[in-house]
Amino acid sequence: MMMDIRSILFPTDFSEGSVYAVPFVVDLTKRYGARLYIINILYDVVKTTGLHVPHGNIDELYKDMEVTARKECERWCAEELRGYKEIEYDVLKGVPHEEILKFAEEKKIDLIIMGTHSRKGLERIIFGSTAERVVRNAKCPVLTVGAPHKK
Repeated sequence: MMMDIRSILFPTDFSEGSVYAVPFVVDLTKRYGARLYIINILYDVVKTTGLHVPHGNIDELYKDMEVTARKECERWCAEELRGYKEIEYDVLKGVPHEEILKFAEEKKIDLIIMGTHSRKGLERIIFGSTAERVVRNAKCPVLTVGAPHKK
């Protein structure tokens, strides 16, 4: 069976897990000549907690965060994919796994590549696993990359 991968989504939170995913993103993007989407999701605290925050303050904060996140997105894979034209960057706001799934569906993504955290115990229960939720609900294959275990 021949795989036809025309579009790859790399959602990143700029964490160590994402760093380990970069070689896979670069290799598969080049190998398939795919269009690469690098996105970051700003966690929407107001939406998820229902907290009331004065709008002016939160809007300014999100604007600043978006500018910073966009610059950071553009820096990721920049060296490895220098000169590669088929790249788009986006910063979204919401609940990470929901935004990733929605983006993947809207853009008809063929493959999602994402780093995983090695959260354990209470932290994992509270934050859950974005990668796990994406794997469970995505309509396309998902490649997850974790940090190598130290011996």
